[in-house]
Amino acid sequence: MIISFEGLDGCGKSTQLNLLYEYLLKLGKKVKVLREPGGNTISEMIRTILLDKKNLSMCDKTELLLYLASRAQLVHTEIEPLLDKNYIVILDRFIDSTTAYQGYGRGLDLNIIRLLNNFVTSSGKFIPDITFFIDLQAEQSLKRIFSRGEEINRMESLKIDFFERIRNGFIEISVNEPERVFRIDGSGSIDSIFNQVRNILIMRKIL
Repeated sequence: MIISFEGLDGCGKSTQLNLLYEYLLKLGKKVKVLREPGGNTISEMIRTILLDKKNLSMCDKTELLLYLASRAQLVHTEIEPLLDKNYIVILDRFIDSTTAYQGYGRGLDLNIIRLLNNFVTSSGKFIPDITFFIDLQAEQSLKRIFSRGEEINRMESLKIDFFERIRNGFIEISVNEPERVFRIDGSGSIDSIFNQVRNILIMRKIL
């Protein structure tokens, strides 16, 4: 079972996936949380390259291929072995982020991205069974990012219209794949959002 959380930075997805992780552990489930890009030694090295503000000259196609390379390694070294051991894998970003960020955000060919996502997930064998899109307006997302007081990375330093395109991409993905992608209002309280996540999993007979 693969469960992914998607959305703009600052939407609260990491908080929600950690709540789900703790909840599933209490139920006695075998569960592992992985992040993208990252999750293993090679993919973490790629993550450093992708997020380093020194790499502002990186072209969009390079960015796309680096995210896909990180994903291919994650699937090979982590996701497939964990599923073979009957783990529930919770992902902080996955294929939909590539579609939203590099497709809708950067304007790269969506058909090519779809083919490449399919390629690195072994012909779609390792796509999420269910995805939670925590939806937040771009302006609110950026406010939350800056309120952290942390150094802004390469992706977070982009302009608001870029994030608006990404959000619209996530919305379109959720409309096109309603059986897999569930859109949840990220402006609600942490508890109310988690209750929705839990209820959806119960409805889908995952819990």
